[in-house]
Amino acid sequence: MVSLPPLDRESVIPLYHQIQQRLLGQIQAGVFKLGEPLPSAQEIASALGVSPMTVRQAIKSLCELGVIYSEQGKGTFVSGIKIDKNFRQVLSFTEDMKARGWVPATRVLKFEVRKPAPDVADALRLGPEEEIFHLARLRLADALPLGIEYCSLPRRLCPDLMERFDPSTSLYEALSRSYGIHIAVADEVVEVGFAKKQEAQLLKTAKNHPAFLFTRIAYVQSGQPIEHVRSVYRGDRYRVVNRLTRVNRELLEASMAR
Repeated sequence: MVSLPPLDRESVIPLYHQIQQRLLGQIQAGVFKLGEPLPSAQEIASALGVSPMTVRQAIKSLCELGVIYSEQGKGTFVSGIKIDKNFRQVLSFTEDMKARGWVPATRVLKFEVRKPAPDVADALRLGPEEEIFHLARLRLADALPLGIEYCSLPRRLCPDLMERFDPSTSLYEALSRSYGIHIAVADEVVEVGFAKKQEAQLLKTAKNHPAFLFTRIAYVQSGQPIEHVRSVYRGDRYRVVNRLTRVNRELLEASMAR
């Protein structure tokens, strides 16, 4: 039996989009689990009092987002398709999601001035008395929680950041626009681990669910480090991809001989 929140028929939001969001909410809540079939369009239509065509439009949009997939003659299932994490480009989360045609969203967990941890101070080459801006954010794409990012920036580079920056928007855009700080290159390390209990709750995953742990240090063109980021991303929604190139042996030998 299909159980979905009722539709608001007086809302300006199209019915198909309301259905999409209700189905998405059920998937996020674990009502429909990975690999499990969704109710048929006819069942959903009967439960909500709409036409099957309207439901199919909602299902199609979820398929396009990669949240679900359809198999001819079998039905529609919750997807295990993952987002490719490409190490060849330095993109903010917002830039990355927009490039994929998804709607990025951010929930700010913490934005404050503090003393850096020793590893952060070392990575950013900070003096003993220097402070950082610490920004923790939950990252979502099309309402799906994907990861949590903990960002550290030297306070001296942008002392009035808290007054000039909306932490729910793109940090890279703000740094570029307001301070002329342009990220040129970044070193990123990926490890496999687990989200902590509170992180798992925010990401809507089970405790000790596998996660990708990213650590990134970003630099401007001069080589000065200006950002340290530790991220926890859902292991069931991401995969790491890269292109490896075999070096021309003759060029390699010539380089080593110099």
